[in-house]
Amino acid sequence: MPRPEHAPELVVLLDEAGAAVGSAPKTEVHGRVTPLHLAFSCYLLDGAGDVLVTRRALTKPTWPGVWTNSFCGHPAPGEGIESAVARRAAEELAVGIASLRAALPDFRYRAVDAGGIEENEICPVFLARAECDVAPDPAEVAEWAWVRPEALARAVTLAPFAFSPWMREQLPRL
Repeated sequence: MPRPEHAPELVVLLDEAGAAVGSAPKTEVHGRVTPLHLAFSCYLLDGAGDVLVTRRALTKPTWPGVWTNSFCGHPAPGEGIESAVARRAAEELAVGIASLRAALPDFRYRAVDAGGIEENEICPVFLARAECDVAPDPAEVAEWAWVRPEALARAVTLAPFAFSPWMREQLPRL
């Protein structure tokens, strides 16, 4: 669901039960007090079973420069979450996806970064297969790497501060 070029990106606001209760501009939602809203995380796998991890661009307002899952995003109001995952894969990584499946459909987290910005999301976690090489948008991704899942788990254990808080919570459950 493409949005008009100059329209603000909207996120879906949720009540404590996870029901949609409205929407708000993304730029106004993520702050020192962040209302509960809908998001998603996705981990891309290649044919060898490696997982794509990305390092968030240094210009990102939340958790700049940390390593995280392949990509994240927010469904627009009225947009199906699987459509939003495919849209965001194309926007952020210029990649098509296949074999999309919900791995942690009820994942929810709250975290506050060093600058005081809060994340407060119901954030289903998906796994998908990359259909081609990635070409990340530098406004979103500073670096990326395909890694063995065991090596990623070891790195997160040894240097948890280098990884996003949502990824640290998600990996042991995947």
